[in-house]
Amino acid sequence: MPSVKTIVSTAASVAASTMVVRSLLRDLVPYELRYYLFRSIQGFFKSLSAEVTVVIEEYDGLASNQIYKAVDLYLGNKTSPTTRSYRVCLPVKGTKMSISMAKNQEVTDVFQGVNFKWRQITREVELKQMTHEGRQSQASEVQYYQLKFHKKHKDLVFNSYFPFILNEGYNVQEAQKTLKLYTMQSDNFRGFPSGREHSWHSVNLHHPSTFDTLAMDLGLKKTIMEDLDRFVKRKDYYGRVGKAWKRGYLLYGPPGTGKSSLVAAMANYLNFSIYDLELTNISHNSQLRKVLLATENKSILVVEDIDCSLELKDQQADNDTSAPIGKRPSLRQSRVTLSGFLNFIDGLWSSCGDARIIVFTTNHKEKLDPALLRPGRMDMHIHMSYCTPCGFKTLVANYLSTTDHPLFPEIEELMKSALITPAEVGEQLLKNDDPDIALQGLLGFLHTKRRESPQMQVNDQDHKRDSKEKLEN
Repeated sequence: MPSVKTIVSTAASVAASTMVVRSLLRDLVPYELRYYLFRSIQGFFKSLSAEVTVVIEEYDGLASNQIYKAVDLYLGNKTSPTTRSYRVCLPVKGTKMSISMAKNQEVTDVFQGVNFKWRQITREVELKQMTHEGRQSQASEVQYYQLKFHKKHKDLVFNSYFPFILNEGYNVQEAQKTLKLYTMQSDNFRGFPSGREHSWHSVNLHHPSTFDTLAMDLGLKKTIMEDLDRFVKRKDYYGRVGKAWKRGYLLYGPPGTGKSSLVAAMANYLNFSIYDLELTNISHNSQLRKVLLATENKSILVVEDIDCSLELKDQQADNDTSAPIGKRPSLRQSRVTLSGFLNFIDGLWSSCGDARIIVFTTNHKEKLDPALLRPGRMDMHIHMSYCTPCGFKTLVANYLSTTDHPLFPEIEELMKSALITPAEVGEQLLKNDDPDIALQGLLGFLHTKRRESPQMQVNDQDHKRDSKEKLEN
């Protein structure tokens, strides 16, 4: 056997020769030719390999990749001896920790006796965007899964393994389904990685509002529930008549009348997650489309205070480059136009998704552009009125566990002339657990309200009559 000295000497000689050859190639061979030779050699060795690699990206164009989501759910808490880094999570109000592989980790799955190597890959990309300060770059992240297996199992993967994963992912989703409240988060905020300019981030939705606890007229509640039931059962009907499977609701009325509580009750009733869209965070129409396409089926999209969250109008004059510099909109201002927004509500883009509910809320319906109010966009207009005797009894039952009291007739009579919101009633009932003291305090509050705003009753009655006529039609 050769001595250690001979082995070391030979290795050193080979390394030196390699460095000389590498230096000569760099000096004498053009970069393009070196690159071609390197790729050819790399391709040759890859052709000898029996390993096949499948990449599953998070997005397919603008839309989410359903296979990626299924893989993410399926792998879930799976770990293996090859996993070196873990992610541990305990959601708010959760009782069980979730343990899964962290970024850029591997896990081995076994299907029909065959080992499949999965790797979650997260890599940084540089995004460039224009701001009022000029062109700027920011770091973002792209996520995807990589699957490796022997090429002889290719038919098994595509014909059996992937369908199995899709089915298991759906089962996991249904078994672990928790209502979510999504908000849009810009990548400018660190700690929220995404491969998109803007993306949705969620928290579990634990809002307790239901139609049973909602302080609303019983007839109106019944009408809304029947409308929701009819909507979710009519997928084939919408397809047959050539309409996108979506429904629009406009909730209007004074502050504190329960518009947000009604949205939460709708979500709990249908088991739909909520997407809270803040239009002022959107800079242009194309970005709006990307954000809306990232929402899931069977969800509720909410745009609160639509009358003041964004000035929805065509901004041809504002965007005119011939205008004086001081009059032009800054790059930070939103350029979402009314036509661009409506195109997603009932244009060609409205068909990109199933069982979508769109809810607008406003305190001032009269300020909205008529184009937003026509049928097909906002199918149902719901007036959220001041507290009615029916709503009052629901609140008393919720807060005080009382269904009858001697003060009820006097309070209900006062409510006909003193305008008070359900939120105000609830605030008064919270002050004391004793029904006598709490209701007496509410009675005094109603007398005060009656002296302050007696003239507003006529306007509210007009709103109620208008809402009733729309529901009947």
